[in-house]
Amino acid sequence: MSKRKFLVLLVVLTLLLGTTNSLSLAQEGEIRLTITCRCVAGGVNAVLVDWLNQSVIPSFEEAMAAQGKNVKVELVEFGGSDEQLKEQYALDLGVGSGHDVFAFDGFWVPEFVDAGLLKPLEEVAGPVVNEWEGWSHIPAGIQAILGYQGKIYGIAAGTDVREIFYRTDVFQQAGIEVPWQPTSWEELLETARKLKEAGVETPLQINAGTAMGEATTMQGWFMVLLGAGHHMYDFEQNKWIVSSPAILDALNFYKTVYVDEKLGDARLQLLADGRDRSFAAFAEGKIAMLVEGDWFWRSAILNHLDAETRNAVVSWAKMPAKEPGAGYKGQDFVTISGGTGWVLNPNTEHPEEAWALLAHMSSYEMQQLWQQVNPRISFRDDIPVAGDEVMSAMAEALLPLTTVRPMLPAYPKISYEAQLMTERVVSGEMSPEEAMEAYAEAVTELVGEENVIRIPLE
Repeated sequence: MSKRKFLVLLVVLTLLLGTTNSLSLAQEGEIRLTITCRCVAGGVNAVLVDWLNQSVIPSFEEAMAAQGKNVKVELVEFGGSDEQLKEQYALDLGVGSGHDVFAFDGFWVPEFVDAGLLKPLEEVAGPVVNEWEGWSHIPAGIQAILGYQGKIYGIAAGTDVREIFYRTDVFQQAGIEVPWQPTSWEELLETARKLKEAGVETPLQINAGTAMGEATTMQGWFMVLLGAGHHMYDFEQNKWIVSSPAILDALNFYKTVYVDEKLGDARLQLLADGRDRSFAAFAEGKIAMLVEGDWFWRSAILNHLDAETRNAVVSWAKMPAKEPGAGYKGQDFVTISGGTGWVLNPNTEHPEEAWALLAHMSSYEMQQLWQQVNPRISFRDDIPVAGDEVMSAMAEALLPLTTVRPMLPAYPKISYEAQLMTERVVSGEMSPEEAMEAYAEAVTELVGEENVIRIPLE
């Protein structure tokens, strides 16, 4: 090689090395965050994907750039079930990995904290967490959705209520007057009988079985048990109620619906995709009454019906107690509220920016935009339900009646046993008495005899 060619090659290599070093420095200056949720573009929670990608992420990156930070955020979509998402979180956190910010169901918090997988927000991101203006607009009860033992692990995304959705067109075809509001289980069952006589394929869907997971406990078991008179947990004695006349009444209600009178589709309760099938069947008018959370109105049904059609053929009613005044706390009607939110990964390499993203998502401005695309009961008291009279009416009527799940580490396992108890009844495997006894034995084994209550049967 000539001296000239060597010098040219040396210059080229120097330039390339300089460019490589510049790129390396640029990459080092770039902060990458990932956020994940049970959401898929064009699928489950599609509106959440749009809000994050079109509003939250671009505005956050711009805000960081204004501070001189090159922050890039990627949304990682997850299309599996809630249970599969929970398993993935446990696997990721258990090996010190996972996404920086992730959607999280409030009732998972105690279990993950006790396993050492989550840390309080302040411990992850420092005292700056406590300086956020948003806390003054989040009631203590809503903050507790992502709390445990006095510590806060995330920010709630909102709360919800549960009710009976019904097809007004199907009711009218069956000669049932609308608006409709049953005041007892017998009135609810009598409506289901009329619908069946009119040829409706499935008059009533109320979740049961283990395949539907927590949806069975919240949309099914709790809604019946509270109507029968008590909660799963006695908050005064701090014990689990494992057998009682109310539990037996609730199981007999399931037996009436699914076994004795076949007012519901028992097979649907046993299928892995049974809940999704119930949504589709309701949209097709094959299911006339569906006990669900308000998420069904504002999200799930919109995967099957457009908003105009939904508004024309879907209405809602409060879930009645067994008889007026016989419900939890002497109520005539019952409901229960859960709540999801967002938490920070304690393993994040960028805790300051991860917290900034979480605070930005939860800000007044971003939540106003969220309300415009997905009106719901907000976690902030300065954000009203936007432009949805139905959601506003649900909140007004049902929030004063609501209760919550016990925020205890044992709850997820006991919830599963409640799901299994309903499955044994609707499948015909056990009688209500046998299923209740099996439930009592399982829960007692989980928490100890000293932590359960058996109310004598009348």
